[in-house]
Amino acid sequence: MTGSESARTYPTRPYLAVSAAIFRDGRVLIVRRARPPANGLYTLPGGGVELGETLEQAVIREIREETALAIEPVGLVGFRQAIARDDAGRVERHFVILPFAARFIGGAISLNEELAEADWLLPAELAALKTTEGLAQIVAAAAERIAALGGP
Repeated sequence: MTGSESARTYPTRPYLAVSAAIFRDGRVLIVRRARPPANGLYTLPGGGVELGETLEQAVIREIREETALAIEPVGLVGFRQAIARDDAGRVERHFVILPFAARFIGGAISLNEELAEADWLLPAELAALKTTEGLAQIVAAAAERIAALGGP
């Protein structure tokens, strides 16, 4: 565990993170986490915002680091709060996650060690997966945002 990862376990404050619902030909990129938090669950790629980054810079960087893809973020589509408590009730992790709708620009998927798999899925296919809380709603909001801007 790196120093920044250990600081995020039993934190003294919430951590800000971003994610992206990336659309390509009507499909969204869904990834499966390979380690905590959310180990084994299907979700959107993303991660922590670094000091001095805008939210847009952070989501572009995180997607590149996790998947090697280039994206164009087009707007925020909500928020999620991920708060995990241990058996004693202490806050073990606390993230505020700002998901973006994004367009695929280019690249071939190459996952980093945080992710076990990735696939381009139709939004309706999410119902068959074990996902992070609220994923289908975020993807639906992102799909509406992309459609309002003129398609995938």
